[in-house]
Parts: sequence; structure tokens; C-alpha cells
Amino acid sequence: MTGAFHKFFKENKMQNQLSRENSLYLQQHATNPVEWYPWGEAALEAAEASGKPLLVSIGYSACHWCHVMAHECFEDNYIAGLMNKHFICVKVDREERPDVDQVYMEAVQMIQQQGGWPLNVFCLPDGRPFFGGTYFPPEDRGNGLIPWPQLLMRIVDYYKRSKGELIENADSIQKNIMANTQAAATGGASSEWEPQVLVAAAHGICGNHDDRYGGFGDAPKFPPSMALNFLRALRRSAAVESAGALADRIDEVTHTTLRALAHGGIYDQIGGGFARYSVDAHWLIPHFEKMLYDNALLIEAFTRAWLDNQSPLYAAVVEETVGWLDREMSAKEGGFYAALDADSEGEEGKYYVWTPEEVDAVLGPSLAREVRTAYNITNKGNFENATTNPALVEADFAVREKLKTARSQLLAHREAERVPPGKDTKISTFWNALMIRALADAGFYFDRPEWLERAVKAAEFLWKEVIEETGGGLNLHAVYYEGKGAQVDGFLHDYGTVADAFLVIASKIDWLQPGQSRLWQERARQCVDAALDKFRDPHMAGCFFTAEGVETPVTRRKEWFDNATPAGNSVLMHALSGLYALTGDGKYAGEFQSTLPAYADYAAKVAAGVAHALEAVASDAIGVAVIKVRPSADLTALRRAIAGKPWRRCFIRQVAEGDLPADYQLCVGTQCQPPTNDLDEMTESF
Repeated sequence: MTGAFHKFFKENKMQNQLSRENSLYLQQHATNPVEWYPWGEAALEAAEASGKPLLVSIGYSACHWCHVMAHECFEDNYIAGLMNKHFICVKVDREERPDVDQVYMEAVQMIQQQGGWPLNVFCLPDGRPFFGGTYFPPEDRGNGLIPWPQLLMRIVDYYKRSKGELIENADSIQKNIMANTQAAATGGASSEWEPQVLVAAAHGICGNHDDRYGGFGDAPKFPPSMALNFLRALRRSAAVESAGALADRIDEVTHTTLRALAHGGIYDQIGGGFARYSVDAHWLIPHFEKMLYDNALLIEAFTRAWLDNQSPLYAAVVEETVGWLDREMSAKEGGFYAALDADSEGEEGKYYVWTPEEVDAVLGPSLAREVRTAYNITNKGNFENATTNPALVEADFAVREKLKTARSQLLAHREAERVPPGKDTKISTFWNALMIRALADAGFYFDRPEWLERAVKAAEFLWKEVIEETGGGLNLHAVYYEGKGAQVDGFLHDYGTVADAFLVIASKIDWLQPGQSRLWQERARQCVDAALDKFRDPHMAGCFFTAEGVETPVTRRKEWFDNATPAGNSVLMHALSGLYALTGDGKYAGEFQSTLPAYADYAAKVAAGVAHALEAVASDAIGVAVIKVRPSADLTALRRAIAGKPWRRCFIRQVAEGDLPADYQLCVGTQCQPPTNDLDEMTESF
């Protein structure tokens, strides 16, 4: 620590330093009496100088329980005084610094066998964790949770009397995290990758399905988009087609869950868009925060399922969710905002729930009666204070369609008369890339060119604002703040998902802008090459989450398991497969193949946890389709034909008139069919 800093620290009482930060979550804590530091060298230096332990508190702006603990504990002068006296306190936005969050989340999961947010971790001054947990109340409420002030003083006392034991704890946790990272470098694989693992993985996932209510496991329930997309990708394989029982089971699992999501209260039946998760097994009552990434992944899942059966319910869900995206989440620069809070006016869900009297007042008694019946809005209610979170109990889609105007009236009333939840206007590179993928594909399949154009606009924003072209390649940033610009060096999932998003645009853009696919392919290639250069492990399979040379707490980790969003190595697998299909460059195939063994044991034991990677493997094994077309080919007819088929990964590539002797040529994997002018003939084997 520098002498100047030491002198400043001794002579000045440190104040809350979050007011200078860009993150909305950190700004939400800027007026706390807690003397918060942002994550960084200053906090670590202060801890070393004072000899105090670090208290690292992690959350995000739309997190309901983060707000609860903030109000109960961090805004309390007495509790803040204890924190300030005995700890160097650090606030972290997990969406801005996922690298910090990952390490401390793994530590708390080791300690408590569970994790979540808010995440509160006690560390040695060098940042190594020795204890932690999630939410703690301000006093004893008889629920088994240690009151936060009591926990603080226990830690202080133990730190003074038995610091050596805490150092041993930190050493042990560090060694375990490093060992897990080492094992994860090969996925814990005990054998080589075998293709039949995919079928076993599908059986395992389907075996955990809740056939009554949809989804997997008990409450709380999270939308299982990545697992459903893996199942749908594998559904087209010869191995599944020949096994009729598994094929039928995949269809049952997929459509039971998606219908339940579309009917449930986790879906905003009035305004479109999905909440984060359901607190019950029936998808009825969510935690009401809306995250960009959930909605991107669900647009993908509903789009692909719609291709199976052309369900008007699925189409409506996609259209309404894109409507919510345009209405509430679109930044003028071209990107998409991060999240909407669960709370408004200090109450969770207040913006979204209704009473029968409110519905009657807006619609009039006759129409209101139909709406209340269809959406089960009752006097008793299903939420707090006899209010109802609407869920569609009417099975007939025609009734839902009939009530479209009524829903629009309720939405207009809600927007005009209620205080909206807070909005996190941070633009996450990773989450934007997920939405770009979803919108580009949905625009093509639903014949909505404006959606594809919106995806291109967002992609151009990323290329211009968060990506830097240098002599040595590309540098990506993880977040963008309006008026402040791009911040934080990008992580593996930023590079991999942006590359995959650019490839999805490349796969369909020639439908609208002939000849542009090569531009987006080249941009994707640059992103993948940069990812391999910055993150690749030269000794073992896969890539690290942080770039080489970046300081991280405890150790440099690899991310294999999907969480609410795909793992970094998972999205990179998609990009590698797509680039190889387009370029034939063996480098990308080699990277893809060398990573496969890392998933062998995981696929057999915890398939749902690596579902996004398994989708990439399934799509690659079935064969990525590349359709070459001449400028004179009928792209409208081609789009219609492809949209009439079950989903598979495909690229439409316009070639020069003289490079193809007929209108179409289909290549699947490494095999190409003869060119043909007969569209039906070409799509018969698509």
C-alpha cells in the first residue's frame, strides 16, 4: 500500500463511495450509512492497512430480497455503525462483475450448501472468503436465521480470538475452489465422449419433468429454456426418431411446460414478458422482476416449439413479449435495457396485480366479467391484500384472442395510473447478444422482418459501442451505460455469445439484405478468434471465464454449468460449430471436438446443468444446414418452406449468380446435395 493512501486512510473517515459508480444497484446503496467501497484495489488496500476483514455484499438492482435486506439492515444507523467499525464493506453488482460473484457464490455454496442473492461474504483482507450466507434479518424472527447484527459480532469476536482458524478456513475454501476448477477443466470426465450420451441426457431430463404442472423439480421453479431447446434440437436426430417413446416424451415435456408458462402468472398476461421465476409449483406467483436474459431465452424456446405445431398461443406469447421489449426495454442507442424491478412503491408485484373492482372500473361490468373469469381474478385473490396476479385458466385460445382489446385497455390503465417498477438501464453485452439471437430467428420464422431489423440495430450498437478493433484483434466490454460509455473488460460469455448472435444474424440476414451474411460471419469469426486468444487454456479443455492477466479473487475459474444464463464455454461451443459449418476451417472443429470430453460425465449425471452445450453438440451431430441460393432465387418461398419445418440450425447464404448452376443447394454437415431449382425437392431432406 502506498504511503499517501495510508496517510489518507488514517487521517480521514472514509465515507460511502458508491455515488460515483455507474451501476444502478450500487447507486441504490449510495446513501446507505454503510461506508461502502466498490470492488477494487482501494477496498483491498484499506483492509490490509486496517487489519479489518472484508465484508463483500453482492446483489443486483431487480433483486427483491436484496432490497429487503438493504432496507432492514444497511439503512439502519446502528447496524451500519457495527459494519463500519469492524469491517471494510464492499458492494458488488453481480451483473457488472460476474467474475467476483462466481467465486464468492461457489464459496458460500461450499459453506452453506446453497446460495443466492443477496450474497454476503466475510473475507480475509486479501479477499479470500472464510464464511458467508445470503439473506439475514435485523433481529431474531424465530425462523432459524441468525440476526445480522449478531452474526457481525460473532465474526468480529472470532476474528480477534481465533484468526488462525479463519485463515485455515480460507485456505481450505481456496484449495477446494481451485480443485473444483481443476476438475472442471476436464468436466470430471472419466471417459471419452460418446454420441449416445445425448440420448441418455434426454432421458434424464425428461425423467425429472413435472407432468402435472410442467417444468422440473419443486418450487421455486425457473423457466427451463435451455433444457427445452436441447430436447427440441435432439428431437430431429435419427436416434430419437427411431425411438418412438422418447420422441413422444420429448414432445410431451416440451409442450406441457411451455403451455404452463404461457398460461401461468409468471407470464405478464396483460403486458407481455416473463418474470424471473415462480415461487410455487404452478407457475402462478412469481418474483416479479423481469430480466432481459430470461425473455431472450424464452422467445427462442417458444419460437422453436411453434415450428412444431404452429400453436397460436406460442405465437401470441412471442409477439406480446417482443411488444413489451419494444415498449419498455429498448434504448435509443439501439441496445436493450437490463431489467425491471420486482417492486414499485416499496411493494413487490404492486404494479401487476388486480382486484375485481379495478377490472370492472376499467372495462365495465359485462366485459370485466369475461376477463375475470378467463384470468381467475377473484375477490379472495391469489396474492397479498386480496389481489390477484392474473393467470389464464381459459383453455380456448379463441377466448383469449377475443379479449385482446380488453387486455390492451387494462395495460393502458396500468401504465397511466400506476407507478412503474424501477428500470435498470445498464446495457449488458451478454444479455443483449442473447436477445439479438432470439429476435433474429423469431423475425425470420414468424415473417416479421422488423424484428430481424431490430436485432441488426442492436448488433450494430454492440459493434460500435462495446467492441474495440485493435491491431491485435478485438476487445469487448461487458456493460454500457448511457452517457458514460462502455465499462468493464468482457468475459468469456460476452465474446462467445456476441459471436453466436452475429452468426444467427448471418444465418438469416440475406433474406432481407442479400449479401450481408458474410459481413456478420466475419465479425463472428473475429470475436471467436479473440476469445480463443484471451481465454483458452493451453493445457486442458475449455476456456477460462476471465482473460489472461486479469486479477480475480481466489483463482481463475472455468464456467461449465449453465445457471439462469448459458455458461461461457457453452455459448462458445455454438459459435465454434456455426463457424466450422460456414468456413470449413478445421481450427474451429478441433476446438469443438477437444472440448467434448469435458461434458461426458456432466451430461450423464447433471444434463440439465449443461443443456446449452448439449444443444450445440446435438445440432452439430445432426448436421448444421447451409442453404446456398442464387440472387434470382425466391427467398420468400424459401422462408415459408423452412418455417414449415421443425427447427434446426441453418444458414441461408446468397452466392454470386455464376457460382451456382441452380437456385438452391443444401449442404448438411460435410455433405452437399446436387443444386436444384425445385424448392420442394431441396426442403424434403431439410
